[in-house]
Amino acid sequence: KVAVVRSRMRKSKSVRELVGEAEWAARVDLAACYRLMVKFRMTDLIYNHITCKVPGTDDHFLINAYGMLYEEITASSLIKVDLEGEVLWAPEFPKGLGYKFNPAGFVIHGAIHAARPEVQCVIHTHSLAGMAVASLKKGLLPMTQTSMRFVGHIGYHDYEGPAIDLGERERLVRDLGPHDALILRNHGLLTTGATIPEAFNAMHRLELSCKTQIAAMYDEFRSDVRLKDIAKPMQNAIVAAEDHQFFKHNGVDVKGVARAFVNNNSGKSQQGASTLTM
Repeated sequence: KVAVVRSRMRKSKSVRELVGEAEWAARVDLAACYRLMVKFRMTDLIYNHITCKVPGTDDHFLINAYGMLYEEITASSLIKVDLEGEVLWAPEFPKGLGYKFNPAGFVIHGAIHAARPEVQCVIHTHSLAGMAVASLKKGLLPMTQTSMRFVGHIGYHDYEGPAIDLGERERLVRDLGPHDALILRNHGLLTTGATIPEAFNAMHRLELSCKTQIAAMYDEFRSDVRLKDIAKPMQNAIVAAEDHQFFKHNGVDVKGVARAFVNNNSGKSQQGASTLTM
């Protein structure tokens, strides 16, 4: 199916010819981020989204086509929508596929892009560890150096069912507040960033924090080991370090890691590094 989609797309004018350099670069970075989510096992088949604002605009963003797996997504397959949910551009998929975008992605991501103009990228996941922590009454515990990064920098949003009600948008924005991370209770995780690497870096750390917490809680239950509390001054020191400008603007190199991922897997599939931009 992927091969058929790409074959059809090659027949029309390339997306790179239709968009400016800044948008094309954003598309490539966003496609790379989708591949990184596969690499670090933070995907849920065709569900979830990563969005980024189209450079030079305040109300246009890029989102994945609902129906494509994360490993299939390329720079040219991303759909451009506005904050009203109108599709501005979409690739010409083969007859019968008719891929659109998931309304839940518009409700969640569109709300944040509209309310937080400094946010360029939003990532939402349904990972096993993320959903487990999202189902705990106490939520994320500041029990490791990694999780302490989120002390005072994370919000919580109560579950309201599938995110298809436009009325939920105001409450999502309220619960995220000024933070770059949000736990959607009984649902999953969400992070934001002023760049795609920043948002990915925040999600990677949040996911790792959740995995560590669940592993430690299992050991406590199984062997009567007690989780060790970390002194408040140390928590504050970690948060202060994370707030430093170095951490704010020097996230992981999305394209570099994505290249390594594609190259490492080139012997196992027909997908080479160039597929990122198709």
